[in-house]
Amino acid sequence: MKPDAFTTLYGIIGHPVYHSLSPAMHNAAFDAVGINAVYLAFDVTDLPSAVRGIRALGIKGLSVTIPHKVEILEFLDEVDDVARRIGAVNTLVNRNGSLWGGNTDWIGAVKALEEQTQLEGKRAVVLGAGGSARAVCAGLKERGAFVHLVNRTVENAKKLAERFACSWSGLDEIKDIEGEILVNTTSVGMEPDSHKTPVPSEILERFNIVMDIVYAPLKTKLLDEAEKAGCVTINGLRMLLLQAVSQFEFWTGRKAPINVMEKILYSRFA
Repeated sequence: MKPDAFTTLYGIIGHPVYHSLSPAMHNAAFDAVGINAVYLAFDVTDLPSAVRGIRALGIKGLSVTIPHKVEILEFLDEVDDVARRIGAVNTLVNRNGSLWGGNTDWIGAVKALEEQTQLEGKRAVVLGAGGSARAVCAGLKERGAFVHLVNRTVENAKKLAERFACSWSGLDEIKDIEGEILVNTTSVGMEPDSHKTPVPSEILERFNIVMDIVYAPLKTKLLDEAEKAGCVTINGLRMLLLQAVSQFEFWTGRKAPINVMEKILYSRFA
């Protein structure tokens, strides 16, 4: 659909954003559903000015990515309860000048896992203690799973574990830990270090499902070794897709064309 004076504007703010897959995914979704809208990438280093611009220009919705997910909270009029608990926002909705913030990262993670198993009562081990770990921990706890947090820096593991009332340990104790689900939220295994894995391969047989939020490469060394150990594996694109589906539905109130979005996303890795 060709933009005109009635085109609604959406986008992503972050720094950098040149690598984002979101514009292609959301623009394809708008076209498929017949919505007169366009989604652009905005490289933002001055967040307060950007927020004023969002209100002034009437931008209807935004994805928020690194490094603005935490700082954006102080500029919003309303924040979803789960996003508040996570302490990070990745989705904005402009409601006639009033900015609402939510978090769909946890929804993407949970839905990706729920496609494979029920989460209530399951033991999940989460690797990492950054922003993505926050979202995954919150989602797992929301669904009634038992969460154990593992991180190289034990102080960070302890701090995040206290926030979400879960157990924790250092990475050096990973050989003594087991569960049904293992989720890697660290960047270990991301290109150009795709030869690396966050955990020893011999522990993977203790888990049924292994999910890696890294999606470049699509099959990380962790997922390759997990597959060989007999685990069900979930790649990082699944979480990215499902969190974007939730964003689209928050913004438009319409059911997202998930097949179209998935096709666009995976075509970038063909």
